[in-house]
Order: sequence, then C-alpha cells, then structure tokens
Amino acid sequence: MKIEGEHVFKGPRQAVWEMFRDPEVLASAMPGTQSLKKIDDQHYEGMMNVRIGPVSGSFAGQLTVSNENLPESCTLTVDGRGAAGFAKGVGNVHFFENGESTTLMKYDGEVTIGGTLASVGQRMIDSVSKSMIKSAFETLDKALEARLAAKSGNTPIEFKPPTEAEFAKNVAKDMAGGLTNVAEVRMLLYIVPVALLFLIVALIARGCGG
Repeated sequence: MKIEGEHVFKGPRQAVWEMFRDPEVLASAMPGTQSLKKIDDQHYEGMMNVRIGPVSGSFAGQLTVSNENLPESCTLTVDGRGAAGFAKGVGNVHFFENGESTTLMKYDGEVTIGGTLASVGQRMIDSVSKSMIKSAFETLDKALEARLAAKSGNTPIEFKPPTEAEFAKNVAKDMAGGLTNVAEVRMLLYIVPVALLFLIVALIARGCGG
C-alpha cells in the first residue's frame, strides 16, 4: 500500500518544525497515542490504544530514523504489530520553505500488511488512509494557528484537539460511501491502528530531527 501527498502549512518552516517536535501536538493529531519512547537517536518504540465503536486494541511499534538531513528530510522505517496482524512501512518526509510565511510538506511511504489485515481490499485501505491523513492535518493546522497567535501577541486562539470519538467519527463519515457491510467496517477499524497510525505518527512525531 502506497501513501503519498503534500500539505501546505500557514507558517514559517521553523515554526512548523517546532510544532512537530511537540509531543502534545502528536497526541492531538493522532488520538489514542499512549507513548513514543526514545531508545536512542535513531530508534523509538511506541504504543497505541484505539477504540472505535465496539472495536478496540493495543498495538506496539518500533521506529527507525535514517538518512537525516536536518531540517529538510529523513527516512522512517516502522514495524507495528497487534492481535489482528502486522504492518511494516517505510516513509520519507520533506519540508520546503514556501515563501516567507508558508511551509510545504511532502511525504511518501509504503506499507506491507500481513495476518488477518491482508484480507481487506486495497480500495478500502487507500480510502481510510486518505481520510486519516486529512483529519490529522486539519488538527495540525489548528494547532499551528494557535501557536503563532500566542507568539505574536495577538488575541489567543483556543486550541481544542479532537477526542478519540470525534476523530473516529470524522474518519467514518469520510468512509461512509465506501463501506458495504458490517464485516468490512470491523476489519477496516483494525487496519487503522496497525497499518496507518504508526506510520503517520512517525512522520508527525519525529519531524526528521531531535
């Protein structure tokens, strides 16, 4: 499964970089994140708990960082495992100065799925990955706006990250047109934490530095 795209943040690269290094931003962008522990400069371990409707589960993952070119790019290798199967992924992220007040982030990755997860159709996996990335970036945009307002001395903007329930609702809403039966819905909800969350969390949390 391939994941790729880009997003423009309304802020300078340094401000965007600092936001990605903030663990609170990580937690807000991906509700359910329990921990992302630093083992050394290149290795991290993470734990996530996801509950969406009747489906819940804990998933463990390892992250390796390589090919660092601070603060522009790096390569991330992720291995996530849970009761429903496993997912291994490799991703690249790049930050570009896009004028004085905006930053362009480009990302691409590929995930290999095994176990029960592998029985789900590619179309459905692609759809949920796009929905999750969209929701994560919407949260990051709001967080960046609040941080920039606080630094400039303007009227503070209150930032309220989405709850796990709100995050799940947004993803389910985007996916509504592609679901055909209850079995597909339940299987899809297992894919979300294993195949996608760890890869996206790695991109957001590590920010290619630190």
